[in-house]
Amino acid sequence: MPQARPESRLYRLIGVVVRSSMFAMCKYEWSGAENLPTSGGFIAAANHVTELDALTFVHYLYDHGYEPRVMAKKSLFTAPVVGGVMRATRMIPVDRGSAAAAESLERAGRELGDGACVAILPEGTLTRDPDMWPMEPKTGLARVALLTRLPVVPVAQWGVTDILPRYGRWLKPFPRKRVKVRAGAPVDLSDLYDRPIDSATLREVMNRVMDAITAELAVLRDEAPPARRFDLRRHPDYEVKKMTYPPVERP
Repeated sequence: MPQARPESRLYRLIGVVVRSSMFAMCKYEWSGAENLPTSGGFIAAANHVTELDALTFVHYLYDHGYEPRVMAKKSLFTAPVVGGVMRATRMIPVDRGSAAAAESLERAGRELGDGACVAILPEGTLTRDPDMWPMEPKTGLARVALLTRLPVVPVAQWGVTDILPRYGRWLKPFPRKRVKVRAGAPVDLSDLYDRPIDSATLREVMNRVMDAITAELAVLRDEAPPARRFDLRRHPDYEVKKMTYPPVERP
């Protein structure tokens, strides 16, 4: 398995701080590492329930020997302080909404190399599903996958909301909470690579990826997922903070 040994000293320092903090709050149950590629770059895609699960997601990847990188708009790379951090940690600049976007994504795929991966939360924001199942995603991941032809590994995580509730403001770090993270087999997209990159193809990619993430989450929760994913476009006025739900049973 590759080892996460970033060249950037700043990345390594951030890794030490994040790992120490997350281990102090989480009693991890990690599984599915055998599904992570052992050579070449790849895309890891995970569900998103609370702001904190971005860290549990990259922690899982980092401690299994990979160097997670995130995509960010190019303007951030020239911003004071933040730009220096982004460049030093080799995050991926993307010219969003421009003709150069495809080129930047393809270049990112070529430059990843062994032991590096693009970490993406495809929903783009916290899920609004009442029971915290994955909702309908954005299509950014689909474009990256089709342009780079990198393997897409679905990752599910559950239990992080016991530390920071969805839209919560205060951490509940003690006592340590059980957090499960599980990777599934790469999603087969090979039959879509030569199709036109249109809305139908993008949607098919995302359906497969989100179905795979949901299937892994169902294993962690030991529950059946809803028949249909929550679609925020059908409920534009939905506001999760104003809703009340019965507590979700933890398996």
